[in-house]
Parts: sequence; C-alpha cells; structure tokens
Amino acid sequence: MIETGLIFRNPKPHLYSRQASFPSLALLPNGEMLAAFGVGAGFESADNHTEFSRSTDGGRTWTLAGAVFNERTERPTSSNVRISRMPNGELVACGIRAERWRADEGLSNPETQGFVETELILCRSSDNGQTWTGPAVVTPPLVGPAFEVCSPIVPLSDGRWLWPTSTWKSWDGDNPSGMKAIALVSHDRGRTWPEYVDVMNGVAENVLYWEQKVVDLGGGRLLAVCWTHDLNAGADRQVHYAISSDNGRSFGPPRPTGLRGQTSTPIALGDGRLVCVYRRTDKPGLWASYARIAGDAWVNEGELALWGNVGAGAANIVGGENLSRAFTTLKFGLPAGLVMPDGQVFIAFWCVEDCLYVIRWCRITTRAAQASQ
Repeated sequence: MIETGLIFRNPKPHLYSRQASFPSLALLPNGEMLAAFGVGAGFESADNHTEFSRSTDGGRTWTLAGAVFNERTERPTSSNVRISRMPNGELVACGIRAERWRADEGLSNPETQGFVETELILCRSSDNGQTWTGPAVVTPPLVGPAFEVCSPIVPLSDGRWLWPTSTWKSWDGDNPSGMKAIALVSHDRGRTWPEYVDVMNGVAENVLYWEQKVVDLGGGRLLAVCWTHDLNAGADRQVHYAISSDNGRSFGPPRPTGLRGQTSTPIALGDGRLVCVYRRTDKPGLWASYARIAGDAWVNEGELALWGNVGAGAANIVGGENLSRAFTTLKFGLPAGLVMPDGQVFIAFWCVEDCLYVIRWCRITTRAAQASQ
C-alpha cells in the first residue's frame, strides 16, 4: 500500500528555474521531520546549494524553510549536503563543496570521467534545524583527490561516527587512491577524521563501487550497499553489499544482492529485516525490495513498485561506457528513507515530472505481504 505526495516543486516555473534533487531526511525528537535537498537552476548548475523543508504532520505536507547555509565564497562554488540526527539530538549535515570556475562544464569531465575539485564540509544544528553553523572544511585522511558523498553520517554504538563516501578521479584523471568505497572515521563527534576503512575496493578488478549507503543492523553489525559498475565491460553489475561484524572497523567481501539496479538505499527494520529502495534496471522505475540478512546472506522476500514503472523509458537508466555523459540522462533517483513512529517506512526521492525536477515522498508498510495488498 502506497501513500504519496510532494516535498518540493518549483511553485513558479514560468518565472524561474528551481530544480531539486538528492534528498535526505531526519526525524526530530518533537515529531517534526526535515527533508534537505539540492536546488539549482539545473541538475548540475553552478548555483546548486542545499535547502530544506519541514513537516509537522508526519510528512504529509511540507513547508520550505530556507537554505542550510548561505555562505558566499570568493570563488564560484556549488554544494550539496546530507542530514542526519545524532543520538544527542544534534543535526549534522555532511557533503561536498565543488569548485565551479569552469563556466560551461558540469561536475564531471566527459573525457576522463573525473570530478571537479571538491572539499568535504560539515554543518551542525542544535535547535532542530532552526539555525546552522557555517560549513567547516574537513581534512580527510587520504587523497581523493575528489570525493562523492551520497550518504549521511552514521553514528555508531561506541560513539564513533562513520562517514560513507567514495574516492574519485580528479578532473584531469589523476587517481592516486583508486576509485573505491570507503568510510571516514571520527572519534570526536566529527571534529577530526583521522582514519578511514575500505568498504568495497574493486580497484584490482576495475570495478567501481559508488553511491554507498550504510545502515546499522544492531549488535555491532553494519550493512553497506553500493551501485556497482564494471568499468571493463562498461555495464552495471547487480547492486552489491558488504557486512561489518566489528562495528565498522572492517568490512567483508562485496557480494551481489540479486537486485539489478543502480543507486540503492537500505532501511533497517530490525531483526535483520530491511527495505532496500533502488532504481531498477531490469524493469523501469523506483522499487522497494523487502529483504532480510540471514547470517551474511542477503535474502529477497518481496518487491513493490514505487514510481515510474508504467510508461518509463530507457532514459531512466544509466548505461554504456561513459558514466559522465550517461548521468545527465537520469530522470529519478537517490532515495532516502527512515522508519516512522507508526512503523511505516517514509521514503523521499527526486524525479522529473512535467519537465520539473521535484522531491516526492511515499509511505509504505514494513511487510512485503501487506505492501502487495
């Protein structure tokens, strides 16, 4: 069973362009919800920044609340951050600030598939998102030289913070660390990040793991999920996962989930059960897979179509040899999700409707049998 609506849509598209993408979610102690998302004149335009909306009725209606930060740098930059709530109630927004002095270029170089120059940034709020600190620049423990950030920070049971990310090529194609999924580690609530752990490393096989998401399964077990691309074949593999049994200090080998898709977001339900929301490639649209982790095995138990499964075309699926060029054809993706107090799963994602990039939400049940009714 699905209930759906909009978090953000440009209210005056006849006057100006405001395209939205890449949402993240936080549930506040007072029951309110925040949704943060990128907004700009275009999907990769140089004016992209993060705004957020607030809901006081369980996510059914939303009010735009403004920008996470309005910092103006001496150089042209764009930024995008992901929000999460820490155990002490503090909100943390992590992301990247990208150099945009190449006026007629997007975020990636089609010739090298490298990324523009980036720096990692972090903002905080101690008043439920009413105010935010300015972005603090984070010094990573390795050379990216660029990083892609699609996941919020994950607080661990021992007090450490885990920041899932992936190393990426520079604009010119330099790649000293290899392109791999890693997680930065902080022991002081995000003030310093002196360590990192390899989550999925396919450098030797020329396999790219990216758009990583990590969830805490409890009992010191973490689950990481990645979009997986075979660079030699120029084709996606199944979505892959890796499990940590030592609270994120190391991860086991990447394994296929059985899901043919790209960007994916696992939402832990407890007792090893989860919902994985993903952009499917063997069928059109955004789907939810009901699954469970049995030991270290991923077991799919049911599925539910969420959006775009009727009349969707091939333009919804990234494929081919050049990821930079293909990425510009995307029409939906990067879901975020959380479990609500009533036990339902709340999901936010971006999609193109009536030629506008909007942020849409939906609610689903936590059981495959109930969802199919």
